[in-house]
Amino acid sequence: MNQNETPLFDTLLSHAERKPIQFHIPGHKHGRGMENRFRSFVGDAALSLDLINIAPLDDLHHPTGAIKRAQELAAEAFGADYTYFSVQGTSTAIIAMVLATVGPGDKILVPRNVHKSVLTAIILADARPIFLHPEVDSKFGISHGLSVECVAEGLAANPDARALVVINPTYFGISADLSRIVDVAHSYGVPVLVDEAHGVHTGFHSSLPLSAMQAGADMAATSVHKLGGSMTGSSVLNVREGMIDPRHVQVVMSMLTTTSTSYLLLASLDVARKELAENGHDRISYAIDLALTARARINAIPGLTCLDESRLNSSAAFAFDPTKLTVSVKDLGVTGYDVERMLRENYNIEVELSDLYNILCIVSWGDTQADIDALVSALVQIADAYRDRQGKREVVVRVPPMPSLTMSPRSAFYAQTEVVALSESVGRTMAEMIMVYPPGIPVLLPGEVVTQESIDYIEENLRAGLPVQGPDDPEIRYIKVVRNES
Repeated sequence: MNQNETPLFDTLLSHAERKPIQFHIPGHKHGRGMENRFRSFVGDAALSLDLINIAPLDDLHHPTGAIKRAQELAAEAFGADYTYFSVQGTSTAIIAMVLATVGPGDKILVPRNVHKSVLTAIILADARPIFLHPEVDSKFGISHGLSVECVAEGLAANPDARALVVINPTYFGISADLSRIVDVAHSYGVPVLVDEAHGVHTGFHSSLPLSAMQAGADMAATSVHKLGGSMTGSSVLNVREGMIDPRHVQVVMSMLTTTSTSYLLLASLDVARKELAENGHDRISYAIDLALTARARINAIPGLTCLDESRLNSSAAFAFDPTKLTVSVKDLGVTGYDVERMLRENYNIEVELSDLYNILCIVSWGDTQADIDALVSALVQIADAYRDRQGKREVVVRVPPMPSLTMSPRSAFYAQTEVVALSESVGRTMAEMIMVYPPGIPVLLPGEVVTQESIDYIEENLRAGLPVQGPDDPEIRYIKVVRNES
């Protein structure tokens, strides 16, 4: 195939140039029916592509023309047998992966640090999660991936599992030895589903971890918008034939996808694929160089330490994406959230996320050297302002505990519930999720037993000002638990 093609974008441009009279939605009709200030800012060119699935433009739910061709080009670029576009982010693609492989009562092996979308899919499928323990970095307070040994033990204990979920790479850029994990899972006849939300670029540069398709995985939900240059909310689901039926996957994707698909998002996937396929290596090389330079400069700042390849010492931390710039700030005597707020309020810099100990900055080919200089300069000034705190107290790094699951997530979610104070919930079974978002990894999920350790971790994040969310009560003072039947 000719990766220089952009069949969907070209079709949309040709349609917009015709300027047909539109007696179909959207009701703004080329922007004429839209509020003037918004229309002026967005521009008539963009609004002319805000279209609907009329015949000349193909239909994502049953593609036969330009969308079909665009997805075929994407499949070739990503090394998949089939690629399906998502205009509802990677969360929908992840849910589709799970629903296409497991059903009620089926076992699915899952790392406990998965995104909430995996757990949502498990609730919808009424599947039985078997949680595997990811390795924990005690210096940075983050979870890495699964070791090959952990996966092998999980499969040996559960040979009847219907699927294995793997994160590759993690939010912080750490990849497991995915090829070996795939080999082990396939030896049990178990397909491997990969949350590749943060790895769209990995298959286009040899200095990065292997992509899911390169490693032989069966499906991968991949965020193109995060690091691949498409618009926010646009992702792909890559599928390998053999253990997975692509036709069934497409049916499940269609069940979950709006019938009012965004052609702006679809077109951005089309052109992002072209850019990755034709110029991805050079673009990524530029981003890697920026990130490596930034990492070296930040590591030279007293009180700051960056996560890097020196942390790789097991098959759970097998490879590293240097464009994920994780900076430990705990030695300054402040939290990551404190530093995020300082960067925002004093330097007009926004970071990807913060937690109790770190900030995470995403470096892409859209950044400039001036951007890196501004970040480093700001961090130098912040570190200098807290120079007197350095080394004055030992910070004990804690990670979210792994509670015991005593009830299926779906059963707990739909059970008769009662509301209790979080502080008085020890020993009760959760009926909802609590997480810090980002990264969206649940601290507690339906079916797990609340422990004092879990409460302490949640309250520590709340005191730090971090975005704890999930329960019906937005202040997280009360939670829903399964009602005790006397």
